[in-house]
Amino acid sequence: MKILLTGATGYIGKRLLPLLVAQGHEIICCVRDKNRFYCPIEFQKSVTVIEVDFLKQETVAAIPADIDAAYYLMHSMSGTAANFDELESLSALNFVQRLNETKAKQVIYLSGIINDKSLSKHLSSRKKVEEILNIGTFATTTLRAGIIVGSGSASFEIIRDLVNKLPVMITPKWLNTKCQPIAIPDVLDFLSKSLLNPVTYNQSFDIGGPDILTYKEMLLGFAEAKKLKRWIFTVPIMTPKLSSYWLYFVTSTSYRLASALVSSMKVEVVCSDNRINALLNVTPMTYKQALSRALIKVDEDKVASSWKDSLISGRFNSNMSEYLKVPKKDCFIDRRKMEIIDRDFTISRIWSIGGDSGWYYGDWLWDLRGFIDKLYGGVGSRRGRTNRHDIHSGDALDFWRVLYANKEEGKLILFAEMKLPGEAWLEFKIIGNTLYQAATFRPKGIWGKLYWYSVLPFHGFIFEGMLKKLIK
Repeated sequence: MKILLTGATGYIGKRLLPLLVAQGHEIICCVRDKNRFYCPIEFQKSVTVIEVDFLKQETVAAIPADIDAAYYLMHSMSGTAANFDELESLSALNFVQRLNETKAKQVIYLSGIINDKSLSKHLSSRKKVEEILNIGTFATTTLRAGIIVGSGSASFEIIRDLVNKLPVMITPKWLNTKCQPIAIPDVLDFLSKSLLNPVTYNQSFDIGGPDILTYKEMLLGFAEAKKLKRWIFTVPIMTPKLSSYWLYFVTSTSYRLASALVSSMKVEVVCSDNRINALLNVTPMTYKQALSRALIKVDEDKVASSWKDSLISGRFNSNMSEYLKVPKKDCFIDRRKMEIIDRDFTISRIWSIGGDSGWYYGDWLWDLRGFIDKLYGGVGSRRGRTNRHDIHSGDALDFWRVLYANKEEGKLILFAEMKLPGEAWLEFKIIGNTLYQAATFRPKGIWGKLYWYSVLPFHGFIFEGMLKKLIK
């Protein structure tokens, strides 16, 4: 079958794609920016990539008319705009109008559990999108999930950060809210088994694991899995704003996502029924099993996708093609070069930079810069990287975004997502037997120029030391 996959660069989309390819389908991946989409060589015969921005009606014509079904996996948890709910509705409406012109028999939408009488703005928006999709001429299948547990999921990463860093937690009262977590493999199972399955047409289903837990119990469950002793005390005095800052400073999440999570975590997300389990013959795993599986994936460095690589984790919101050509005009540039000894060694070092590997020289200064950035509302350096030795265009890397990564060329371009009075690039490229390293800064106004000159004294030993460590 020919399947349209929206949200192909997202946490769920990246994991669903291999399953659909393995089932023999032809996949049309919808992305806003082709430069952010990485397609493994073994998938390329089965995958076509098209650029579509569902907020721009004129771009939806790129969707072929002969598709058989579609996955709608787009939503915003960042709330970057005050009217994000209106934008989500507009996206859904443009999607429906185009899908009505195709041969699509079914649309599958991954939504949130909306059984509580009082919904957050984000969950209300999900409900509105459901209503819009249901007006289409195709059959709609809505799968409603709560907390998704898996390596790289926002929920898992936040829980891991909190438990690993805080032996004692003074927490907001919403930690006593009940939820029904579900493992990412089970979510993918439901998504794939619903595809063109008539028993799921024109219905909404809650999907969840067998455990109904409070967020406090989820944290303690993680601590038990890691064999850590933790004490958690809830207090009623933490306002939503204080709670958001608490998550923001302790975990790797962005403040925007922290705010969205706090507003949603005050709402119970518990399944009203589990009839879909029998319909699709799925037996969801327990929370304990989901944690064990996720921890194994992290330990083995086999995290297939991470929320950190989505744009909501940072401040980059443009097409990468606009930034791929590093500017020179009106820029300050720190250029260095050194003859390499072993190309494979240098490539390996470059492709492992950041995250747990550090920056090879003056790591405490990099950490300090990340801490300062966090204080000013930036991304900081806690995002790390998804995989220890593998990076692709679009990935987050500490407080950088990967614009270009090509091992054969020996070229890597990073764009800074930290708070800056300007724009910054860090570039590595190997030409012949020489490694070229360039830090480029395009200042905005007088503050940008003052910033460059204030950090210039540190460049001499940070960048020179890093360059040497990339060689040997």
